[in-house]
Amino acid sequence: MRLNDLDERIVHALAEDARRSYADIGSLVGLSAPAVKRRVDRLRAGGAITGFTVRVDPEALGWRTEGFIEIYCRRNTSPDAIHRGLERLPEVVSASTVTGDADAIAQVFAADMRHFEQVLERIAGEPYVERTKSVLVLSPLLRRYSSGTPARTGAAPGRTGPAGA
Repeated sequence: MRLNDLDERIVHALAEDARRSYADIGSLVGLSAPAVKRRVDRLRAGGAITGFTVRVDPEALGWRTEGFIEIYCRRNTSPDAIHRGLERLPEVVSASTVTGDADAIAQVFAADMRHFEQVLERIAGEPYVERTKSVLVLSPLLRRYSSGTPARTGAAPGRTGPAGA
């Protein structure tokens, strides 16, 4: 589903605060609350909006250590196999296949260094894993939760500028 400019502005407003009212969003984008609701319902039905969630500070949940683990797989390992192996670990908060030497990268939150090491060992012990390489986050510098600004900034068609621009 391709979003038009108005839909992008609505999605951006929801990404900033999913609890924002339809009336508030309507005042931002120039629509009535019922018109915003109809568009949001259409975006959900079309798959552009896949859900609503809450962002929680990982430290509030006891996760004080963050890191990324590069996963180097044995030959002929499918992305599905990697997904199945990682989805069992609640500490893995995101994972993607990637270009470069590694086959995948996983973002991990853990209670402390020992916990991170245990997660790393569990990932390394998966039958499809040949080796791993990890880095720890010292300080998160920037986290974005939306896909960019609704304002077009001279980018290529279909592209938006950086969030907050």
